[in-house]
Amino acid sequence: MASFFVPLAPIVFVCLWATGFVGARLGMPYAEPASFLALRYAIAFVLLALFALAMGAKWPRGRDAFHTLVVGALVHGVYLGMVFWAVRNGMPGGVSAIIVGLQPLLSAILAGAWLKEPITHRHWGSLAIGMAGVLLVLGPGLDANDSGITPVTIAACLLAVIAIATGTIYQKRFATTTDLRTGTALQYIGALIPTLAFAFAFESFQITWNGQSLFALAWLVTVLSISAVFLLMWLIREGSVARVSSLFFLVPAVASLMTWYLFGETLVPLQLAGMVLCATAVALAARKSGTAAAKV
Repeated sequence: MASFFVPLAPIVFVCLWATGFVGARLGMPYAEPASFLALRYAIAFVLLALFALAMGAKWPRGRDAFHTLVVGALVHGVYLGMVFWAVRNGMPGGVSAIIVGLQPLLSAILAGAWLKEPITHRHWGSLAIGMAGVLLVLGPGLDANDSGITPVTIAACLLAVIAIATGTIYQKRFATTTDLRTGTALQYIGALIPTLAFAFAFESFQITWNGQSLFALAWLVTVLSISAVFLLMWLIREGSVARVSSLFFLVPAVASLMTWYLFGETLVPLQLAGMVLCATAVALAARKSGTAAAKV
C-alpha cells in the first residue's frame, strides 16, 4: 500500500489544495473572511482532536507544542487570513494566485539559508520555469479584473507568501517529531490566535447561511483543513522543503481547470502552455541526480 501511495501523494495533494480556490469562491460572498476561517478552524480542531483521542495519539508538550502553534499561526492563520481578506476586498483571484505563486521561490531561498538544503543551477532553473508557467496561466485575466489591486491588498498577499514560506521552513526545522494527528489538530489552535484577534478587531462575525456557504464550509474543513493539510505535513516531513514547495506551481493550473469545469471560465492556449511549463518545472525539481534524489 505504501509503495502505491507514495508516488501518488504529490498529485493528490495538488488536486486537494487546488479545491481551496473553489471553496473560497463559494463561501466568501456570504461571510467575512476571518469570521469564516475561525469557524472553519474551530470545527477542524474538534474533529481532529476527537480522532486523535480515539486513536490514543500522544499530544505534543512544551517546546513541541509551542512550535506546532507557531506553524499553525503562520501556515493557516496569517497565510489564509491574508489571502481571503485580499480577495474579499477586491483583489482578483488570478492576481492573488500569482503573488502567492512566489512561495516556492521564497521557500527555496529560505531552505538553503536556514536548513542548508542544496540549491543547484538546475533547481533554480526549474523554479524560474514554474514561475513563468504560473504567469502564463493566470496572466490573461489581469487586465479585466484589476479594480481591487491596491497597495493594501498587494501587501496582504505578500504577507501571506512570507507567512506560508516561513511556516513551511519552521515546520521542517522544529516540528517534524510530533504526531501528525495531534500536531495537525494543535495547529488550528495556533491558527485561531491571529484569526480571532483580527475578527474581534475588524469584523462582526456575521455569516449568511445557505446551501452554498454550508457546502463551502464542509468542504474546506474536511478536504482542505484535514485531508490536504495532513498530506502537506507528511510531505514536508518526508522530503525537502523546496521540493514540496515546488508542487505549489501546479496549483494555479489545476485550480483553473476546476473553475473552468465548475464555473465555465475559459482557458486560452496561452494558459494551456503555462500549465505545461508548470508540469515541466515540477518534473525538473523532482528529478533524481545519480543514485540519490535531488533536493530542490
